[in-house]
Amino acid sequence: MSFFEYRQCVLHAEHVSLAEIGRNVGTPVYVYSAAAVRFAARTFRDGLHGIARKQIAFAVKANPNVAILRLLADESYGADIVSEGELRQALAGGIRAADMLFSGVGKTTGEMVAALDAGVGQFNLELEEEGVFLSSLAQAKGARACAVLRINPDVAAGTHPKISTGQSSNKFGVPIAEARAIYHRLSRLPGLMLRGIALHIGSQIRDLDRLEDAYAAAGALVAALRADGHAITYVDLGGGLGIPYRVEDQFPSPAEYGVMVERVTRGWDVTLMFEPGRLIVGAAGVLLTRVLWVKPGVERPHVIVDAAMNDLARPAMYDAYHDFAAVAPNGDRLVANIVGPVCESGDTFATAREIDAVSRDDLAVFHTAGAYGASMASTYNSRALVAEVLVDGDRYAVIADRGGTAKALARQHMPNWLAQSAAILQPA
Repeated sequence: MSFFEYRQCVLHAEHVSLAEIGRNVGTPVYVYSAAAVRFAARTFRDGLHGIARKQIAFAVKANPNVAILRLLADESYGADIVSEGELRQALAGGIRAADMLFSGVGKTTGEMVAALDAGVGQFNLELEEEGVFLSSLAQAKGARACAVLRINPDVAAGTHPKISTGQSSNKFGVPIAEARAIYHRLSRLPGLMLRGIALHIGSQIRDLDRLEDAYAAAGALVAALRADGHAITYVDLGGGLGIPYRVEDQFPSPAEYGVMVERVTRGWDVTLMFEPGRLIVGAAGVLLTRVLWVKPGVERPHVIVDAAMNDLARPAMYDAYHDFAAVAPNGDRLVANIVGPVCESGDTFATAREIDAVSRDDLAVFHTAGAYGASMASTYNSRALVAEVLVDGDRYAVIADRGGTAKALARQHMPNWLAQSAAILQPA
């Protein structure tokens, strides 16, 4: 189901014209559909209806905007966080600390302390030393930190290498062959309440067999740990289920995923935890942009838009595909390169792509941009941070202001010795 549709030949987000948002807010701007977020959140939860004990924690890295997080808090979602910044974002969005999982391979001392102070519900430990250190921090506070041990099952996700996380060569988790011994040692530490295991093999996964292989390995480990005398009550199965970016893409549905999970985990007698991110917000957003120029080229024209690789990094970083469409198409088509204004050849969204014919000042969108869009944006080339808008029915609001030069300069400081030399060089 799409919540971005043409009405009277103009693309709308729910009941709001994107042309109106372009006029009133400017471009580039991310536009999200609240209905699409709610629909995806409920569809994923409904797909797990056969699992009696479960906890769903949205992967905040996919989209950390507090308005998006509030929508998900209202849907009883928790949060999967990987930094103190995401902890603060999730709290501001109304998600309880007790419903958060703190993942990530490089938690700093300050971040661990902040998570302990906030009452984060679970730490996902990435290495034995981290568990030992967390135990000492918790003990110093007279507390015990709930934790699970992340394992690396050495299962290829079959996705882009940069978002594959479950193979032995990846930096995530402890080798599954060493997990029993590490778990035993950590379980004896007074500052930890070790209650299970976690795994996550990657993102944008389309093959359920790969996930099933990883889950089967986890199930065998659960049985072995119980045989060792450990009480295993939680297993975090991660996220990673993919979404279609092209019309022809085929991915398993949450219902199909849920059937597999219920079958593989039957008899585990644990609370299962899930960390969906892209699946919830990916299709809920578009990047609205304006055509600056249509520049003639030797082989084909270059459609130069005001969005750039600093606004949407996925094409430059992963060669990712995002469908490009005019907000008010005229019916004509052309083959062109779609590029941004940043001074790098890597600032290319598409090459030799057949698209709606567009002209200078036309509005267009990059579809399926709600995940890893604004969250990965930067100010490269000293460009303003991209703005964000949430649409809910026939109303909309700016939920992230456009960062500008004044804001960027406000966080920069001139050393006094350079300020003095600059004053000397100023003309009288």
